[in-house]
Amino acid sequence: MTDIHLHINNLSHYYGSSSQTIPTLRSINLSLIRGELLGILGPSGCGKTTLLRLIAGLESPSQGNICIENRIVSSPEHVLPTERRGIGMVFQDYALFPHLNVWRNVCFGLSTNSDKAKANWLLELVGLIDLRDSYPHQLSGGQKQRLALARALAPGTSLLLLDEPFCSLDVEVRHNLRNVLTSVLRSCSATAILVTHDPHEALGICDRVAVLKDGSLHQCSSPVDMLQKPLTSFVGKFVFQNNIVNIHSNGNSFNTPYGSIIAQSHLFKSQPNVLMFDENSLSISLNPCGKCTIISKEFRASQWICRIQDSQNILRVSVTLDANIKIGDKCDLKFINGKYAFLYPGCVSCILKANN
Repeated sequence: MTDIHLHINNLSHYYGSSSQTIPTLRSINLSLIRGELLGILGPSGCGKTTLLRLIAGLESPSQGNICIENRIVSSPEHVLPTERRGIGMVFQDYALFPHLNVWRNVCFGLSTNSDKAKANWLLELVGLIDLRDSYPHQLSGGQKQRLALARALAPGTSLLLLDEPFCSLDVEVRHNLRNVLTSVLRSCSATAILVTHDPHEALGICDRVAVLKDGSLHQCSSPVDMLQKPLTSFVGKFVFQNNIVNIHSNGNSFNTPYGSIIAQSHLFKSQPNVLMFDENSLSISLNPCGKCTIISKEFRASQWICRIQDSQNILRVSVTLDANIKIGDKCDLKFINGKYAFLYPGCVSCILKANN
C-alpha cells in the first residue's frame, strides 16, 4: 500500500466571508507520498503560500481537511497548533536568530544528546561544520539558507515546507543549493513541499509538480508527464512557455495561418477552440513582404528564441544560432510537418501540417 504522508481533501479557503470574497483556494485535492519532493508552481497570487500556511496551521480552512500521518490536523472545526504537527519550515528570509551562532541556531529547542548528535551530523551534511561558531551576519546568503534547512530538520522533522527559499540568491548559489536540498532530503528520508514561481526550479528537482492558477489546481504530475501531456492550456503556457493560438473548425478539420491540423475527431468531448504548440513547431522564412515581424530575440545557449508578431498573435519560435535574422525583419511562418501539438479543451493530441 502506498505510504501517504500528507493528504489534502477538498480544501478551500477564503479571507473574510465566503459569500463576499473570491476564494484563495478552490477544492484542492492532493496527496504526498513519504519521501517525495512536491513542487507547488504558479504565478503570483495563485494561492501557493496560502496552501503552505494551511498545511502549517497558520491559516484555517473554510472547507475540507488536511491529514498528516493519517491524522486530521486542519478542518473548519479544528486546527492543530503548528508546533504539534511535526513540520519544519524554511523561508526566503532565513528566519535565523541573529544573536545565536550556527551551532546554537541548529540546536535551538533540542535537549537530548542524540538530538545534538543529529544536529552535528546535519551541519556536516550541509557543509557548515567548520562555521559552527560563526554568527548569521558572518554568513553568505547560501550559507544562511543551508543553516535554515539544517535547523528545520534538526528536531526530527519528517515534513518540510519551503516557501521560495532560493529566490533572493544568485544563479550559481541557487543551482548548488538545489543539489544540497535533494541530497539532504534523501539522507533524512524527509518529505517536502517546495513553493516556487520558477518552472525550471520545480521541474528540475521535484518528483511531482502541482500547478495552481487563481486558487485552482490545474495539474499534478511528474515533470515528464506534464511535458508530454499538459492537461490545460495554462499549464503549457505558464510552465513551458508554449504558444497558444485560437482556432475555428472547418467541418472535421482545423485551418490556421500557419498550416492545418490533423486530429481524430472522435477524441473530442467538446469542440476545441485553442491550439498549443512549442517553439520548435514553426519555421521562419524571411520575406520583405511577409505578414509577420520579428520583434525580439533571446539567446538560449544552443539557439535563438524569437518573438514574432502577426495580426493576431505573438509567437515564440526557435532558430539556429547562425540564422541571419534581425529584430524588425519581415517574415512568414509555417508549421513543420509532423510536429505534435494539443487541442483544448480536452487536451487532444494532434499533428501539424505545413501550408503547401
